[in-house]
Amino acid sequence: MSASADVLQSPHLSAVTAAEKTLPQAAVLTGTGKWNPDDFAREQIRGLVRRVFVAAGSPPARQVVFSAMESHTSIARICDQVGQALALETRADIAVVSRGFEIAETAPPPHPLFYAGRIAIKSWSLQLASNLWRVPASRLQQSVPGSGTSLWLACLAELRNEFEYAIIEGPAAGTSSEAALLGCLTDGIILVLGAHNTRKATACKIKDTLESTRSRILGAILNERRFPVPEAIYRRL
Repeated sequence: MSASADVLQSPHLSAVTAAEKTLPQAAVLTGTGKWNPDDFAREQIRGLVRRVFVAAGSPPARQVVFSAMESHTSIARICDQVGQALALETRADIAVVSRGFEIAETAPPPHPLFYAGRIAIKSWSLQLASNLWRVPASRLQQSVPGSGTSLWLACLAELRNEFEYAIIEGPAAGTSSEAALLGCLTDGIILVLGAHNTRKATACKIKDTLESTRSRILGAILNERRFPVPEAIYRRL
């Protein structure tokens, strides 16, 4: 499976590379002469953001779902990194919808009050920057009526009322049909692959399943990638 920096525009599965801060990665040479894996990771995330959200010459994606291939792969940090990078590229308001995030004593109103007088999502979300908020997914769902498709349609509509961009932490694509649903209802889905545990056959099967439901696959992130070449050789590149 390739690890290019291209967004998926062809039927073949390739990858946009990204990394978490603690993972070993190829690095960027700093002014001190040392290779910096954190800088490399940030550059990969920035490239992904520019291609998906702010690319010139094509309609930008506004609501994008991130979904791991396997349920044991955590993508919360990746979603946060994408949100932070996007916040540096635009002044528009951005929501990162997090599945495992909660804020005490900020529960939204019950369903009957949804149409009578809505309460702004920003008022019960965590503001991370001047234009960036982390939104608890469970409370977003509690704040609107409905179930299944109608629930997510209402949630996405509410997000559009307050945020120009939404980065949604979705369930694992390999174990939940909800990932395909979100891929259809939003501008597209970005898959997160484990560099050392996601099998190519599994990735291709999930890709085919998503495409059969008309989910738009925007790209993929190859997570936990390691570069076995010694640092001394990278210095000479």
